[in-house]
Amino acid sequence: MTYDLAIVGAGIVGLAHALAGLKRGLRVVVIDRDAQPNGASIRNFGLVTVTGQDSSSIRSRALVSREIWMDVAGKASIDVMHRGAIVAAQRPEAMAVLESYAATADGAECTLLTPQAVAERQPQLDAARLAGGLYSPYELRVESRDAVPRIVSYLASQGVEFCFSTAVSAVEPGVVRTIDGEIAAKKIVVCSGDDLTGLFADRIAKRRVQRCKLQMVRLADPGFRLSAAILSDLSLIRYDGYAARPEAAALKARLQAEQAEELANGIHLIVAQGPDGSLVIGDSHHYGPTPDPFGAEAVDRLIIGEFERLFGGLQLPAKPEVHVERV
Repeated sequence: MTYDLAIVGAGIVGLAHALAGLKRGLRVVVIDRDAQPNGASIRNFGLVTVTGQDSSSIRSRALVSREIWMDVAGKASIDVMHRGAIVAAQRPEAMAVLESYAATADGAECTLLTPQAVAERQPQLDAARLAGGLYSPYELRVESRDAVPRIVSYLASQGVEFCFSTAVSAVEPGVVRTIDGEIAAKKIVVCSGDDLTGLFADRIAKRRVQRCKLQMVRLADPGFRLSAAILSDLSLIRYDGYAARPEAAALKARLQAEQAEELANGIHLIVAQGPDGSLVIGDSHHYGPTPDPFGAEAVDRLIIGEFERLFGGLQLPAKPEVHVERV
């Protein structure tokens, strides 16, 4: 049998290619060395972030991604837990960045908020600590560890074939060589995650790709529900759509003076809520050929500290769950 499309890797990138192939009426097979998706795709916020993305091709791709997620969520019975995002500005410099962004075409559908309006949307945010905020209607949030298996089930129900627990040893024109034999395909897509020294290692090396470790913390159910995903000042120098605004220079200088340790650890704040009410907060960014797999307590403290500042010093019991993201 010869497939129209063979995909190596059942993470979200591989599944996206499988979905695209299915929509085109292709006969698709997905091959993965693990028994189920088990990498970075299920260890993240599950947040489709549109607002603040670079206004070049990245934002347009994010908008397309949002539409695809909306479509597949209905077909695969995936719960969209959050719709929209609130960027809570803690400093006048951050509010200036948001005002500048809202005046652009990319920010036209966003709403600038007073401190009181931010607190009305999310009462646990302390208006007295805020300079204002911005609400974006674009963002979507799913629970990754639930959504990815549901996409697999949906694709399988539509005729996509999956070969799990199947390691790939080589890819050649028209052939995927696995431990269980050869799989013939007219087109082959390799989406093998952070395996930088396996398939096509020479090409990857030329791109100087590095791994990135992201650290997050899961907090016990605080007894309230988020109306949207929450971001803070640190995010405004992380996302290029904000960071490219001229006003971002003043914010970066102030953050460097006040939160140099957070910047050194690549921390910006995203707060999302799981189906059990628990909060996932983070995250940090550390780069290298092989970042260590261990969570750092000092980084946990920095992340939790930023959360507590934004939520008015609200004290919550922490259940650290360190997730390693690899890009």
